[in-house]
Amino acid sequence: MSEPSGRPGPNSTPPNGKPSDGQAGPGAAVRPSRGPMGWIVLLLLGLTFILIFQTLSPSHESITWDQFQTLYHEGALDKVVLTDRAITAERKSLIDNDKGVATRVSVEINPRSNEAWVNKVDDLTHGKFKSKGPSEWTALLPFIIMSAVLLVIFWFIFRSVRSAGGPGGMLGSFGKSRHRVLMKDATGVTFADVAGVDESKEELAEIVEFLKHPKKFMRLGGRIPRGVLLYGNPGCGKTLLAKAIAGEADVPFFSISGSDFVEMFVGVGASRVRDLFKQAKENAPCIIFLDEIDAVGRRRGGGFSSGGHDEREQTLNAILVEMDGFETSDQVIVIASTNRPDVLDPALTRPGRFDRHVAVSLPDVKGRMEILQVHAKKIKLGPDVDLERVARGTPMFSGADLAAIVNEAAIIATLADKDFVEQADLEEARDKVKYGRQHKSKVIEEKERVATAYHEAGHAVLQALLPDADPLHKVTIIPRGNALGATFSLPEKDRYGYGLKWIKATMRMVCGGRIAELRKTGDVSSGAAMDISQLTNLARSMVLDWGMSDKLGFVKYSSDDEDHIVADKAYSDDTARMIDEEIRRYAAEAYGEAERTLNEHWDAVVAVAEALLKHETLSADEVRRLMRGEPLGKPSVSDLLAAESRRLAQEQAAIEKPKKPESKPADDDFGSAIPAPA
Repeated sequence: MSEPSGRPGPNSTPPNGKPSDGQAGPGAAVRPSRGPMGWIVLLLLGLTFILIFQTLSPSHESITWDQFQTLYHEGALDKVVLTDRAITAERKSLIDNDKGVATRVSVEINPRSNEAWVNKVDDLTHGKFKSKGPSEWTALLPFIIMSAVLLVIFWFIFRSVRSAGGPGGMLGSFGKSRHRVLMKDATGVTFADVAGVDESKEELAEIVEFLKHPKKFMRLGGRIPRGVLLYGNPGCGKTLLAKAIAGEADVPFFSISGSDFVEMFVGVGASRVRDLFKQAKENAPCIIFLDEIDAVGRRRGGGFSSGGHDEREQTLNAILVEMDGFETSDQVIVIASTNRPDVLDPALTRPGRFDRHVAVSLPDVKGRMEILQVHAKKIKLGPDVDLERVARGTPMFSGADLAAIVNEAAIIATLADKDFVEQADLEEARDKVKYGRQHKSKVIEEKERVATAYHEAGHAVLQALLPDADPLHKVTIIPRGNALGATFSLPEKDRYGYGLKWIKATMRMVCGGRIAELRKTGDVSSGAAMDISQLTNLARSMVLDWGMSDKLGFVKYSSDDEDHIVADKAYSDDTARMIDEEIRRYAAEAYGEAERTLNEHWDAVVAVAEALLKHETLSADEVRRLMRGEPLGKPSVSDLLAAESRRLAQEQAAIEKPKKPESKPADDDFGSAIPAPA
């Protein structure tokens, strides 16, 4: 957590790094007192090291019984001791001890034959030996050592865990909030950097005004809103708007994600919520930003639940309680963002908790133009760049998509060694962002290439013929993304709803690829998988959601509850059979009408397909000229490749051209030359 600039933190020290005289500063190191547990651990460590040292020391030597007898007869041994496991004795002479010779010797024996060894030792020493029974401490010694070692390990782990998290230790730090504090200088984003969402900016500007001048609004009895919920499609600028608020309002900005509340330990999320709101109230006026709140704010009681204590629900309950605990004087505003407002709990979205619901929608043409202008300030544009044309050609694009288009165009121009970004780079970047990268190096068989050309020609001709479909932009058989070819449309306006005429025209258009491919090759392929999926989804939505079926009427049959693993059908089996029949009927009608239209204009399909095989990419104007029977008058791809080859060959020949031969010397310069053989 970063501290606000110009304000010392709670653990700060004076500039010299020392506390003031006579007092222990907050940053001073405090020497911990060693209690009884510390002395016990140190004693056990010492005993362990002594035992290990004695075990590894070279003062003990194992010998055989014959060697033991020889040394005893020579008078080199004394103090013989017999135990249940060994016979030990001490050497009388310690002169050789400096050379590493052991001072004690032992002979290992079998405990089962202890009586026989007693007789042997008695005969050898004539009764001058001591006999010791088995020691209980010897058997317990390994257990004591292992217990001491484990105790030391656990003690050190406990100490490290306690010291890791400050007060409460590491276990206590789980309940601490993991938010970040941003100030105006830290974000670098203001409302001037946000474009395309003017209405959302106006509502959030009111929030900034609330925080700056609270008495102005409380003069007539109003109160500051408790919370603001930002919702909309991904990439529309919800997080950017929140950063702009931090840049505009000179107040602390607590930023945290919804997933940061959830841990494997039960109760951690609720503890973090309480800690976050506690710190926010201490630093009021301030803003709390909860990003992706649907991670913890989903509707309670629905969907699959394993039973027991639900950590996510407890976290949500803590958020609800804390937002209810705001007083009128608490200048704390909670801003949350989500892509799924429909799954949030109603208790979270009611007035009094989130009073404002701000929709951050996809930008329109004007908004896209403003967004492109903001991002275009960072790159060099050529004189032929028309941002308005790019804005009209990118309907339903989000702000993140438009930023990616500008960035990709700059990369494409850089790789081509251009001095600035041209309009063609922006067009290619748009297609790359929406459909994927071109794969010009992919080798395709001629038979599959012909099938692809006729498939895309069927789409293009139908799109050019149907007045209710989106206008054709271009068609290509260059592989892009996962498709071997693509037909691009260019909507004339932003579409917020789907009319029946447009739906039927689109369904007929997507059928054109399979029909043209089948008529040309006599076979069908998997290339129409995306077309079939689009056709089925449109037909299903017409029947289930949009009430466009005459048989089923003005009724919605799809389920709104997406939390259930198995969706519950709200209709009978007879209705389900009618739904299937209606979906199949819409698909069959679209296929039949498309097939009839292509059969009437088959010459146009052939002309476009053959042109695609030659040129690979055709614009909408070129497709219309081919449908009217006019020649294109431009070189094919083969012609361009041949011209490029000739140019390279000429340049190579100019480099390798030999110099003019020097003049031959006179014959007498050579003297007497040897005549060539006949």
